[in-house]
Amino acid sequence: MLDPAWVLGHAAEFDVFHVHFGFDDRSLAQLRDLVAALAATRHPLVLTVHDLRNPHHDDPGRHAAALDVLVPAATRVITLTGGAAAEIARRWGRTAVVVPHPHVVGAARAALPRPPRAGFAVGLHVKSKRANSDPVPVARALAAVVAELPGARLLIDAHDDGGGRAVAARLADLGVRVHRPFSDDELWDYLAGLDLSVLPYRFGTHSGWLEACHDLGTAVLVPNCGYYAEQAPCLVYGHDESGLDRDSLAAAVRAAHRDRPSWHARPEHRAAQRRAIADIHAHVYAAALASTR
Repeated sequence: MLDPAWVLGHAAEFDVFHVHFGFDDRSLAQLRDLVAALAATRHPLVLTVHDLRNPHHDDPGRHAAALDVLVPAATRVITLTGGAAAEIARRWGRTAVVVPHPHVVGAARAALPRPPRAGFAVGLHVKSKRANSDPVPVARALAAVVAELPGARLLIDAHDDGGGRAVAARLADLGVRVHRPFSDDELWDYLAGLDLSVLPYRFGTHSGWLEACHDLGTAVLVPNCGYYAEQAPCLVYGHDESGLDRDSLAAAVRAAHRDRPSWHARPEHRAAQRRAIADIHAHVYAAALASTR
């Protein structure tokens, strides 16, 4: 669908062209041609800016250049937080509609009570080691503070691939669990089994993982980069491309252990939020269509 030939060949079959993801492999010329095809067929482009900084790219230039094509060309722009909207206004002079991230976990699973357990489980999941993740220093700092806390334990997981195994080798003394990616149900069980999930990111914008934790009532410790802290109630520590603030990480883990925060997005709230999100999208689509007629 990101090929202008698709737009031209299917112009009678759609009204609004809404882009969320998928343009990583498009050249700037291809994106300009896509925008031109939409303009030629009088189809509005709606763009949801999930990532102002691509979590898979060490160099921000490529993603920034793609946004330099898409954001000015979009008939309407959406993003997930006020902080991201403010950055969009600064960079491109566009007013973005703020639409919060909806639930990730299904209502039936999210409504289940959290499993009873003793102690305090802190989880760090390396996953497949994206460019924005710097798990090794975070894991070392976590291990030091968790060792001081009564009943606390640290669980470190990594995917069984090149990136995950490389991190596991560097943290062999911490007993990293290396395995295939969890299924959805396995991931929900894993997250619900934690008291605190730590995101080891040094750059980025928003997080679906954070939303899943919020659905399941698991507290999240997020870095102060990006706009993670605006998505949902959470704890924050200092971590960006300049490095890790070990003191703030330790203080946040101690606070979580002491206070046992319970920020649980109830299914009825998520259902109401989802209806509101749908209504906002309907309004955005109607306004986008009206502006191209």
